[in-house]
Amino acid sequence: MAKAKSAAPGVRKHTSWKTAIKRDWQLYLLLLIPIALVIVFSYAAYPGLRMAFMDFKPMKGYAGSDWVGMEFFQKIFKDHDFTRALRNSIVFNLLDLLVGFPMPIILALMLNELRFMKFKKVTQTILYLPHFLSWAIIGAVAYTMFRPATGLVNTLLMDAHVITEGIPFLNEKWHWAVTYLLIGVWQGMGWGTILYLAAITSISGELYEACIIDGANKWQKMWHVTLPGIRSTIVTLLIMNLGRVMGSNLERLMAFDNTQVRDFQYQLAVYIYQKGMNAGKYSEGTAVGLFQSLVGVVLVLLSDKIAKALGEEGLL
Repeated sequence: MAKAKSAAPGVRKHTSWKTAIKRDWQLYLLLLIPIALVIVFSYAAYPGLRMAFMDFKPMKGYAGSDWVGMEFFQKIFKDHDFTRALRNSIVFNLLDLLVGFPMPIILALMLNELRFMKFKKVTQTILYLPHFLSWAIIGAVAYTMFRPATGLVNTLLMDAHVITEGIPFLNEKWHWAVTYLLIGVWQGMGWGTILYLAAITSISGELYEACIIDGANKWQKMWHVTLPGIRSTIVTLLIMNLGRVMGSNLERLMAFDNTQVRDFQYQLAVYIYQKGMNAGKYSEGTAVGLFQSLVGVVLVLLSDKIAKALGEEGLL
């Protein structure tokens, strides 16, 4: 009997889609869940964007509501509260990016140099656990810890004679701004660290061996090998973060809500909730949300183009 010819070395056999589904049907079944969620909560919501161009009345629906064109956009751009919310959102998101974006990179570089694996794993776990905490929990704990008179932080500082009176961490707008930003960095830096550590594992060990042969120390290895090795990941995450400069997190803002700091706490998410959802002005809320999304898309495309001009692969 003649033997069947074997495939040429290095040539992958073509697998039909029927064979692939039959072999991995459990994985395809699990994949249907996130795909369904994306379709329902993202793409299925697109027809609702026409609400921004209509005087939408829930009782009349889309068919009975009148088209008003750009009327609501003109209205919100003349609204002083919208201007204040827009300014606060841009300023705090840029500060979040400036303060919070480098921290996961720094932590990943530090953890990568640790050689005591048990300590490294425990540290990683402690760092990324806050990412899974609700902002309601974080806000409640923060207000308890940072009370001016009875909070744990102020009590320890006064007992150590570092301060003579309590610091209004969350009761005065400038102190609130610093505390708000630092708590945000603490909450998100662990998750970003995991992403960078995963990127570091893909760097060839031969590069580090070459550095050691050349007499490089740890700082030089990080600067000349590790950072260039994760540069594409840094650029990708930076582009994604720039796309969120116009956004704001309602849950986070409401967790630190305080009438004494409303000048800084009033951002676009709060504006949309109060002027749109809470007041029943759905068309205005949709118009603001659409404006946020369009500016975010423009920022992503612009930053992607700049990254490609600088020799990076970019995101798109």
